[in-house]
Amino acid sequence: MHPQSPDGIPAPQSAGSPRSVDPRKLRADDLRHLLAVSRTGRLVTAADALGVDHTTVSRRIAALEKSIGLRLIERGPEGWTLTDVGRAVSEDARAIEEAIHRVVDTVAGQDSPSLHGTVRVSAPDGFGTLFVTPALVRVRHRHPQLQVELITATRQLALRPSGFDLALVIGVPSSSHLVTEHLTDYTLGLYACDDYLTRYGVPKTPTELREHPLIFYIESMLQVGGLDIERHLPGMTPAFSSTNVFAQLEATEQGAGIGVLPAFLTQRTRLRRLLADEIDIQLPITLAVRREAVTHPAVRVVWSALRREVADRAAELLPGMTVEKPPAP
Repeated sequence: MHPQSPDGIPAPQSAGSPRSVDPRKLRADDLRHLLAVSRTGRLVTAADALGVDHTTVSRRIAALEKSIGLRLIERGPEGWTLTDVGRAVSEDARAIEEAIHRVVDTVAGQDSPSLHGTVRVSAPDGFGTLFVTPALVRVRHRHPQLQVELITATRQLALRPSGFDLALVIGVPSSSHLVTEHLTDYTLGLYACDDYLTRYGVPKTPTELREHPLIFYIESMLQVGGLDIERHLPGMTPAFSSTNVFAQLEATEQGAGIGVLPAFLTQRTRLRRLLADEIDIQLPITLAVRREAVTHPAVRVVWSALRREVADRAAELLPGMTVEKPPAP
């Protein structure tokens, strides 16, 4: 059976040998619909962004695929993903969007063009909230016409990533579709509240930890290998687990046990760090950019803002260590 496009009709076949396309059959608006799907991975969300209904998005992409003669999107486990050709075409479509915004700037009488469009960033819950958010706010102050979106989830990236422009991930992703850069390392340690330590005592050695309930991620749902608790605390199983690091933090502050938490997350709490010399976990955070988005001006601006945020607050990520500030991209 032939694969189907979003409106249910057979889609054009995948790219093969070079072919010619009649530019008179291409509609710029169809390209904008493809660009919207590339950002969201969802027809309904793309339709909302464009101010149309999702059936219109389906029809416009089907028409574009017919004009080009190649499949541009395909259904994946997390929504619609772009084929290799689709990613290349959608990135070229950014120029159309930018041209429209430049026209708007000209009509509005702006001497210098401002950044427009949408930049979507994916990041882990804690890092995304405390580091990515202020960086994006600063970008918005400088470029008020730019829309920024933040998705927070502690997960691995798919081999054929879509649905974001930039992603911050724990570890090092492996995909030929990404340009990656080591952004920073960060420290995790053991933390507990005073009430808990008063009731149950302070563990003096890693061995004594076995007598205390541990708070961490749900092992069976954890997608990030670097956070595998067995690697850092062999033989220990969390007694309170959550996929959300802020739930782990709250449980630790409520005295549910000893939390394995990022140091930067505990800066504004009264939690006490335990066994700092024996348990000091350091993990890398990688910044990944979809290859076709690397040269986009808005993506570059967000990239620089993330670097600056990390450089300015390195002491929170790696307490007690001196970290060199990275060069601008």
